[in-house]
Amino acid sequence: MKRSDLTEKLLDIKREKGWTWKHICEQIGGMSPVMITGALLGNHKLTKPQAAAAAKLFGLTKSEQAMLNEVPNRAEGVAMPPTDPLIYRFYELVLVNGPAWKELIQEEFGDGIMSAIDFDMTMERLPDPKGDRVKIAMSGKFLPFKYYGATGNAQAYGYKEE
Repeated sequence: MKRSDLTEKLLDIKREKGWTWKHICEQIGGMSPVMITGALLGNHKLTKPQAAAAAKLFGLTKSEQAMLNEVPNRAEGVAMPPTDPLIYRFYELVLVNGPAWKELIQEEFGDGIMSAIDFDMTMERLPDPKGDRVKIAMSGKFLPFKYYGATGNAQAYGYKEE
């Protein structure tokens, strides 16, 4: 079985049972609903206890349970740019706002990146009389650029020139 086959199986069971992602995430627990949902869709891995909880919930085999704990090939087969309208809007946000985010982050923190590994994301619905809003908050550890092989005058990790 390929990982994509397991994803389809999980989605079929979700549909058959009439489960919501909220219900599934509550049953598995232990991390953000974004991470759990992403893991079940094949883009993250679950911890062994979470994989066991998912296997019990979905009635999976030992092999399928183990697959949920394997390091995935993230975003495998995703077309660029994305064609799904909702996902494309996130891509568009990065295309349009990315250069400003880069400038503002690097002005505040120095030369480096925001981690997408040491990272947290929350999503909530904000009621609004003009139409409910989606609020997404992202928090990633700042990782300064390292000058590999530098000696002598190398600055400490996290140093920001003033």
